[in-house]
Amino acid sequence: MSGTHEEEYLVGLVQELRKLPKETEWAEFKVNNTDPEEIGEYISALANSAALSGKSHAYLVWGIEDGTHAIVGTHFSPHTAKVHGEELENYLLRSLSPKINFHFFEVTVEGHPVVLLEIERASRHPVRYKIHEFIRVGSYKKKLKDFPEKERELWRIFDQTPFEEMIAKERVSDDEVLKLLDYPAYFDLMKLPLPESRKGIIEALADDELIQPAEAGGWDITNLGAILFARRLGAFRTLRRKAIRIIIYRGNSRFETIKEQVIDKGYASGFGDLIVSINSFLPSNEEIKNALRKTVPRYPELAVRELVVNALIHQDFFLTGTGPMVEIFDDRMEISNPGIPLVATERFLDTSPKSRNETLASLMRRMGICEERGSGIDKVVLETEFYQLPAPIFEVTGETTRTVLFSPRPLTRMDKADRVRACYLHACLKYVNREYLTNRSLRKRFGIAPKNSAIVSRYIKEAIDMGEILPYDPTAGSKIMKYVPWWAAPDTEDA
Repeated sequence: MSGTHEEEYLVGLVQELRKLPKETEWAEFKVNNTDPEEIGEYISALANSAALSGKSHAYLVWGIEDGTHAIVGTHFSPHTAKVHGEELENYLLRSLSPKINFHFFEVTVEGHPVVLLEIERASRHPVRYKIHEFIRVGSYKKKLKDFPEKERELWRIFDQTPFEEMIAKERVSDDEVLKLLDYPAYFDLMKLPLPESRKGIIEALADDELIQPAEAGGWDITNLGAILFARRLGAFRTLRRKAIRIIIYRGNSRFETIKEQVIDKGYASGFGDLIVSINSFLPSNEEIKNALRKTVPRYPELAVRELVVNALIHQDFFLTGTGPMVEIFDDRMEISNPGIPLVATERFLDTSPKSRNETLASLMRRMGICEERGSGIDKVVLETEFYQLPAPIFEVTGETTRTVLFSPRPLTRMDKADRVRACYLHACLKYVNREYLTNRSLRKRFGIAPKNSAIVSRYIKEAIDMGEILPYDPTAGSKIMKYVPWWAAPDTEDA
């Protein structure tokens, strides 16, 4: 896996590692040992040990003599090495589970060729090479199963370390912090005056845990700081796939892409541009009202905004190689994020939101990007009802959570599934507002005239037959009958 680091940074990093008094559990020196099985086991051991040591990365360096840490150079060339005809990097990646990021860098230090392998720390599970997980014990590589106390501690760390506290970039100077993070956006969104001194800026960023002091001097930029305020997410290798993508397709399938845009800014500093970009890609309709021609967005802007915020906040950042996405088709738009929701999709409306990224959500609330309470799904459903759009779909596909918003469609072109879904969400929305679905309320939701109430009665029966709604009081007369979602029926309601 190739990476992008400036040579000056790499040389400086090698020199810093050489200053270590001896090999550590997250740093190993070699000269010419290029056995692929050994390298694979070291990747496993160093990734797991970095997690135990609270490091974002571990390092394996070729060309440095162990003991003296003298630079002697190496003949190892990882980018040309092969295993049974397969490129070494691909062979190693294929043999690791879960897949982690690692990068070989070839650099010249004091006139000698040196190879630096930078390994991302384990984050949710111990990293396994083929059939074994490894760990470093002092400067020795051991099988993790032989050290149950370390394995327990590793799992404890996985359970307790949130994504936001992990390090996106280590050991950067004051200047680099200000170069990498959009600090004016931070003060603007927080409605704080911009400090006149660099020291004041740095202290404010540290107070909100966007950066933290590095052990070897300088600063570590946390994932929280980078994901919210990166000038370019691409500058943070572990986060570049977390940039939100907007894709516009021709027609109603993914067969032909018309345009794709990646918003490479932090979620907070780039949120305004993100919403403007999405809205600029969405189709609109023209309406003539009071002799004036008016452009009307095809999708409610508030609903789109709430769904994008949800996708950013509730995603599972530990799923690698994927990120939030907005896809626009002729007949719908889909907003998706990595991760299975912590709340069942059919209970999005009534259950308090549970975010796996509480610190990120809290800071975005303080900046006014998301609301203080609630998931915003009630606004989404309310907006689609107000504009009499087909009800949205909330679904889980594999490890992805997806919401589908549909473009305007006459009631006569909505099928049974559309109608039942609309009835269910209407009942949920009414219930959370301490109201009930009635024939009258559903007529209003669908825009049906009172004289056609029999049509609405048929739609209600469809939803009852599908088990989505139930009569609140089955003994009530038909004219005063009211309905609740299946989970709110008096005899099945949670205590």
